Amino acid sequence: MDQFANAGAGVLVGEIARVIVENRAYLSEIDGKIGDGDHGVNMAKGFGRAAEKLDGSESLDAAMSVLSDVLMNEIGGSMGPLYGMMFLGMAEIIEEAEQVDAALFGEMLKNGLDEVKDIGSAEVGDKTLLDAYSPAVDAYKSAIGDGKPMAEALDAMRAAAEAGRDSTVDMVAKVGRASRLGERSRGVLDAGATSCSLILAALAEGVKRRLDG
Repeated sequence: MDQFANAGAGVLVGEIARVIVENRAYLSEIDGKIGDGDHGVNMAKGFGRAAEKLDGSESLDAAMSVLSDVLMNEIGGSMGPLYGMMFLGMAEIIEEAEQVDAALFGEMLKNGLDEVKDIGSAEVGDKTLLDAYSPAVDAYKSAIGDGKPMAEALDAMRAAAEAGRDSTVDMVAKVGRASRLGERSRGVLDAGATSCSLILAALAEGVKRRLDG
């Protein structure tokens, strides 16, 4: 069965953090076109600080819990709480699990999505991180439901997240600061959808390397 050990998988959070830090300038550049331009700075600060608190030996749920705490308590803006609750929701599902198999990973993704929806007012199509995250979860669960190997489902998740990110170019922002621009928010990628696609891509690649099935 496709699965990976929860113990020691906290290193994946460090890998995600590296990707976010590396893309700090890019994310802020995107955000600056229709927002306040600090998305990359805040994200890099939060993920970077969390990575500094981890030594790589933690379980995935423990590392995600540390990341959640840092994001919710140590960075500003609206994205801290959203991503903080996303990772907390993920951690809750795999807590105490020795192995994370394909089905449990899907539930982990889904619970993270539910937490984001619960604390935010956005829906798919509003030009937010949900436009990358929601189709990614659907694609993953559909692939697993069709009997595809977990690695293929992870590839489908990544592809759907990136397609969702790209779809935000043609959207008008409905929530947040960018919503004040109305039609002028069209034609630009959403920074949250972009960072979400980076997170999911890094997670997918990291999990694929750890699969033992």
